[in-house]
This record gives sequence, structure tokens and C-alpha cells, in this order.
Amino acid sequence: MALLDSRPLAPLAALTLALTLTLSGGLGCSRNAPSVAGASTGEPSTSVHAEGFGDAATALPAVNANANANDTSTVVRTPPPPPKDGVYLGRRLATPMSHLGAAWLDRATRDAEQRPEHVLDVLGVRGGQRVCDFGAGSGYFTLHLAKRVGLEGKVFAVDVQPEMLTLLRTKLTKENVTNVIPVLAKPSVASLSRASVDLVLMVDVYHELERPDLTLAQLREALAPGGRIALVEYRAEDPKVAIKPEHKMTLVQLRKEAEASGYAVERVDESLPQQRIVSLAP
Repeated sequence: MALLDSRPLAPLAALTLALTLTLSGGLGCSRNAPSVAGASTGEPSTSVHAEGFGDAATALPAVNANANANDTSTVVRTPPPPPKDGVYLGRRLATPMSHLGAAWLDRATRDAEQRPEHVLDVLGVRGGQRVCDFGAGSGYFTLHLAKRVGLEGKVFAVDVQPEMLTLLRTKLTKENVTNVIPVLAKPSVASLSRASVDLVLMVDVYHELERPDLTLAQLREALAPGGRIALVEYRAEDPKVAIKPEHKMTLVQLRKEAEASGYAVERVDESLPQQRIVSLAP
């Protein structure tokens, strides 16, 4: 997210998580699929690097809508074209901020502006779920997610900046939170293992992705059956939302980009003061 010119730009870290997808499924390629360290042990304090994937993309598998129930054949969905000169499907990509602006993520007015518990209510986050705070930054939403899913659940807090995860660990220690796994993502590799999460939440993050096409492809593989991606973005249609244009998105543009990557817009919630919550189903 970016604010008025006098405030820091883009509240969350840039996320460029590309992976090699094969026709049989991205995380099931010939190289070993990355796993998140600590996922089985519950160790909350270890950052992990997911490795072993390149940055090329191939066609994605898709169910043939014309096939009968016994037909397991698939059709090939052509991936959307990658961004060119900083533009993706007609949208100018936003410039992300560095960890130096992290204090903005914990501003005093954020609770009233973004209503985090309300967001989780809208998304139906509940105890025992495995969720991902994608672009976690210093962990503002991570802590809310950790409380909501409880000790039987798990939160993967993904960010590309180690400095952000250092800030997050400080919070986890202070609050004695043990069900969060910080994940240090690297450009052009996968950060989550196959079918590992029930929900991926991106708050003020999607518009900053350097390669939204590849990120959405990777996250498709990370979702468990029935899993969803939730985007929280500032409404570009509302002139009263005083945010720089590249840090806002219209619903039309969100639909365009989601559908280009094979997602359906399942639900749109406009109940936040300046933002909308959009749920995507693969």
C-alpha cells in the first residue's frame, strides 16, 4: 500500500515468488518439492528458504469443463503474459517499500482502518486451520491469525525481507506465540509446500507483486482442497480513498487478473472503510 505523498510507500514487502510449473502440477515436478521447516515440529523461530525451483512458467493444467464426470482429461490453460516494462494486464505495478518503513505497519490508526478481526470473520478463519500471511511484514495480521487458529492451527508468515521477519520474531517472543512459522522467501522459488494451507491472506500486498502471474500459480499449488486466496486492496473506484493510483485496484482489474490465472472471484466484501476483501477460488 502507498499513502499520501507525505507518508511511507507500500506497507508490505515486495513478494516475487515464481516457480516452474509442469503440466502435471507445479510443486510436483522432478525436483524435490520444498517443505517448510518446523511445520511438523511446531518450531516458531526458524526462518526457512524454499529452494529447488526455477523461474520459468509453462502452461497450467485445468479441468475440461466439457468433459463428463468420468473423463479425467485436461485442457491446457495458457498462462497470462508476464509483466512488461512494469505493466501487467494494463495495470502499472506498484513500487514496494523496504523494511525501513516498517513502523507504518503498526500505526495507531490501523485497527480502525483495517478492522483485522472483522476481516477474519468475513473470511471465516477458525481454529485448527493452516493459514498463510503472505507478505507478513512485521506481523500485524500474523498475530491476529495466530490467535484465531489457536494451538491446533498453524500460521506461515511469508516475507522476502529478513529484517521484517526479525521484527516479527520479536513480537512472537514478546507475546509468547508458538504457532507461527516465519518463512523467508526468495525470488523465483516456491515458499510453501504443496497443499499445505487452507487460506492465503494478502493484505495490501497483491498490487506490489513483481510477478503476480507466477505468484498466483505457485499459490494454487500451495492450497489444500477447498483452499482460498483472500486479497485486501484499497478501492480505486472511490475518489475519497487518498492513496496513490498504483496502490489501489478496481474490482474489474482484480477480476481480470484473477481470471487470467484461472481463479474465480468467489466473494466480494465492501464492509471496510476504504478497502475491499476479495476471495479467490482456484
